[in-house]
Amino acid sequence: MKSGFCTLWGRPNTGKSTLLNALLGRKHVITSPRPQTTRHRIAGVLHGPDEEFQIVFLDTPGIHEPQHKLGETLVKNAKSALDDIECVVFVADATEVPHDDDRLAIEGLKRVKAPVILALNKIDAARDLEGVRGAFKKLRAFDTVVEISALENRGLDELKRQIVARFPDGEPYFPPEMGGDRSSEFHVEELIREQAILQLRAEIPHAVAVAVEQMAPRPNDRFYVEAIIYVERESQKKIVIGEGGARIKEIGLKAREEIEAWLGKKVFLEIRVKVRDKWRDDDLWLSRFGISERG
Repeated sequence: MKSGFCTLWGRPNTGKSTLLNALLGRKHVITSPRPQTTRHRIAGVLHGPDEEFQIVFLDTPGIHEPQHKLGETLVKNAKSALDDIECVVFVADATEVPHDDDRLAIEGLKRVKAPVILALNKIDAARDLEGVRGAFKKLRAFDTVVEISALENRGLDELKRQIVARFPDGEPYFPPEMGGDRSSEFHVEELIREQAILQLRAEIPHAVAVAVEQMAPRPNDRFYVEAIIYVERESQKKIVIGEGGARIKEIGLKAREEIEAWLGKKVFLEIRVKVRDKWRDDDLWLSRFGISERG
């Protein structure tokens, strides 16, 4: 069989996480229209039919100019996914010519020896595909270019074929029953944070972190989950809770539906909101939230 690691790389908001979910054929990582939703390096495993191949995708935070320690850590987490890999898929937005962050992301690949595939995403909305392709090809030499739409599942079979073609023969890295490298608690935290991002506006989603305090089975095939949403200011806490607790109830309702779908079990979800001043610039709390664990 063919097996190897493939890193999804690029600036924020080009659709890397949406692409990963589409390639895997399941919801594995959270997505939102907001940049910098992804904070971790997350492995997602695609098992090919009849053990023909195994692709270990590494989803990464978007490359950008950091504004605080959290941003620095996100970029560091992304760069950690460039070691010991067989392939890089540079995910670019086909609706826009290269941004400064695109150039920054390309700069980050200078020392990478693995082949780099350019995946032009969002072709369903592209108006000048030829022009955008040409603009990106001027920035560096790519191994090949694949035009895709993660939203409409277009071009994904060709992208997988191009990735596998660059893999060596080898043994699988994960057994067939494993889909990734993260715990259930991690995924539950992410699903809660996803709903907070979708429900909140302005800067608040970037100031949100989630920690599961307790997660345990209960009778009748149910799960109990206790989680805390952290923000940086008291004013943000009031917004997250909402008038009469309306917003936190909505976040909890939507998150519970997602968690139940992911676990395949009924869930009782209890969420509280706490203030942790300037946690995005605090190394201890970045570690506490598991954001800086990748070194």
